[in-house]
Amino acid sequence: MKFIHIADVHFDAPFTVLNSRGLADERRLEQRSAFKQVIDYIKENSIPYLFISGDLFENEYVKNSTIEYINKLFLTISDTKIFIVPGNHDPYLKNSYYSKYSFPENVKIFTSELEKIEDGEINIYGYGFDDFYMKSNQKNIQIEDKSKINILITHCDLDGAKNNDIRYNPVSKTMLHSLGFDYVALGHIHKRMQDGEIVYPGSLVSLGFDELGQHGMILGEIDESTKELSLNFISVDEKEFEEQEIDISDIFSQEELIEVINNMYFPDDRYIKIVLIGNKKMEIEPLKILKFINIPNVIKVKDLSKLEINLSEIAKQNNLRGIFVRTLLEKIEREPENRKKIEKAIEIGITAF
Repeated sequence: MKFIHIADVHFDAPFTVLNSRGLADERRLEQRSAFKQVIDYIKENSIPYLFISGDLFENEYVKNSTIEYINKLFLTISDTKIFIVPGNHDPYLKNSYYSKYSFPENVKIFTSELEKIEDGEINIYGYGFDDFYMKSNQKNIQIEDKSKINILITHCDLDGAKNNDIRYNPVSKTMLHSLGFDYVALGHIHKRMQDGEIVYPGSLVSLGFDELGQHGMILGEIDESTKELSLNFISVDEKEFEEQEIDISDIFSQEELIEVINNMYFPDDRYIKIVLIGNKKMEIEPLKILKFINIPNVIKVKDLSKLEINLSEIAKQNNLRGIFVRTLLEKIEREPENRKKIEKAIEIGITAF
């Protein structure tokens, strides 16, 4: 049997990180394009199963027109059986689209109750969220017929309880392995991960700079006689989020830095975050710098550079600058939790002096 496994599409996400450059709407169109690529691939290759492991859309923001768009695409693959589990961003609420919208007959939407769907020699188990938070439901999972191909679909935080976070259906990886599923289709973690038969496909498209690299779908196949599993990743994201470091040790003003950035080349199929490193010789104002960068796909500037001064030596000086630095260094000792803010104040003050 062949299948496509996707998760965490997050249709109509606000993409706050892109708003500063007016690109949030463009990214939402790229979401649609990526999802259509998935559907087109299924259609062209006659894939019989599509597993969607939660967070298909953002319950708070999703528009009726987006649900209509999803529905129309589902209708084009009427021979494919589609299984959806609601996640923490699109839970099965009384007034959610999952409960009030009429999806095609080939679409099965699970609730929070564990359910088994029999399809010949294949049993598909699934359960999802019925609220924005959910404690574990793993104790109810049992395979009834191990001679068949058995698949579990859910949205969960694998081993989340070990991190003292029980809000997002924490499920034990050890427990899942012990159950003997032939494939476990998970969602919730936006990074692609695999541990044997347990798989997170990652988010369909990257949602921000904490999700670098390629994103897409999993093409899976389970041999019906040997139950051997083979998986392939297929990228469908038109634009990746990427970080680009710039060493500013030999740059002496913000104006010069802006000129350097504006003369750099960045591929059009990337959203870029510039990370400043090295030793700074001037005050850095990331928002001001970003304002004057004329490359549209440069989205963010982050300053990780260090002030090229010896604060201990300056603090020994018997002048206004020395008193200023000495006072703030003492403040850091008293308020270590505010170190970053105080260090920024030192940087601004030293530049002014």
